[in-house]
Amino acid sequence: MQDKIFEAIKNDPANKKYTQAGIEPLYVAPKEAKILIVGQAPGKRAQDTRLFWNDPSGDNLRAWMGVSREEFYQSKDFAILPMDFYFPGKGKSGDLPPRKDFAKKWHPLLLEQMPNIELTLLVGSYATKHYLHLKSTARLTDVVRNYRAYLPEYFPLVHPSPRNKLWQSKNPWFVKEVLPELKRQVHLIID
Repeated sequence: MQDKIFEAIKNDPANKKYTQAGIEPLYVAPKEAKILIVGQAPGKRAQDTRLFWNDPSGDNLRAWMGVSREEFYQSKDFAILPMDFYFPGKGKSGDLPPRKDFAKKWHPLLLEQMPNIELTLLVGSYATKHYLHLKSTARLTDVVRNYRAYLPEYFPLVHPSPRNKLWQSKNPWFVKEVLPELKRQVHLIID
């Protein structure tokens, strides 16, 4: 079934320009996965190397979870379903946002194939607002501060980009309270 979904994504008219350019959708959905990570969309580097979270943001995310690069990429504990499976392009202040209805169309089909998901990490505002059905005006800082309200199913997070160092310095509770609990939750599941 996974192969059929992959081919359907590639052949979807909305993805035609990517398929014609030889770009395949980038996600990983092992049926054994226990933790799902939903982020924005692959960056250019991830798309070019065919390896998601292959940048300083990925290094930070793995450190936040307390897992090694090997555990992250070589175990089947982690699934990665970005809000869009293709690099959306560059904007004025970073990558463009994921396409609006992409996740709504493809995530449910892939989630059906992963019955062992115990925890979904929602990385950034796009994933958080989509999965938690929040209004566009919801402040990610408030949602992350109130992360306990969404456990045990969801764990909302800010994006682990090095650009968020200033945000972290203004919100010391994140490193002090949220990250230790994230590590604890992750290791309760994978250990």
